[in-house]
Amino acid sequence: MLNGGLIPGRAYLIKGGPGTGKTILSIHFLMEGVKNGEKVLYITLEEPIEILKEDMRKLGFDIDNPLFVGIDATPVKEKRSIFEGFHYEEFAKGFTELVRAVRERLKEDKFTRVVIDPITMIKLTMEDELEYRRTFLAFLKEIANYNVTLFLTSEVYEMSIEDYLVSGVIELKTFETGGKTVRGIKVVKFRGSDFDETMRPYKITSSGIEVYSEETIL
Repeated sequence: MLNGGLIPGRAYLIKGGPGTGKTILSIHFLMEGVKNGEKVLYITLEEPIEILKEDMRKLGFDIDNPLFVGIDATPVKEKRSIFEGFHYEEFAKGFTELVRAVRERLKEDKFTRVVIDPITMIKLTMEDELEYRRTFLAFLKEIANYNVTLFLTSEVYEMSIEDYLVSGVIELKTFETGGKTVRGIKVVKFRGSDFDETMRPYKITSSGIEVYSEETIL
């Protein structure tokens, strides 16, 4: 669907409602990097890292691999138990602290892939839309200095500021038909290359997401 894949060093937005598989798709992206011997960074702003770790293990992901680094940034008051190789930082209070924390980690280690899941949590902390746009753009420029490929997940359905500023947008949707749930994935935007604009069906299986790129929803 991407006619070759993502372009390294750029930022991409993964949009979809609850249960569409945004986190699973993001972990797929990171674990492909791990398979290639790359060091990757996952930052969770919503689901505690230990719960994610348990869920992803059931799907067969080698999330215990030392090349996978996870930061728990969920806005909780009490510190939860931390697994070896994972770091805890409570910085889901705004973009300024997020940028600082990510910058420090990128200075410490050579990461090639970074996921922030979901960016929606940060957006909720800023009331002024113009200020959010400026801060988000500055954030993307800061991340670009480290030449990492960035995945951002979002639960916002309508067109948002992020859609305009990232290099690519992928939407995950669910439909009810005949009493069954049908899932569809669509590449809405992809700078730097042509792409398949058709919505294709996908399933969340026991081994993650499977996309049927030759089929259509109808």
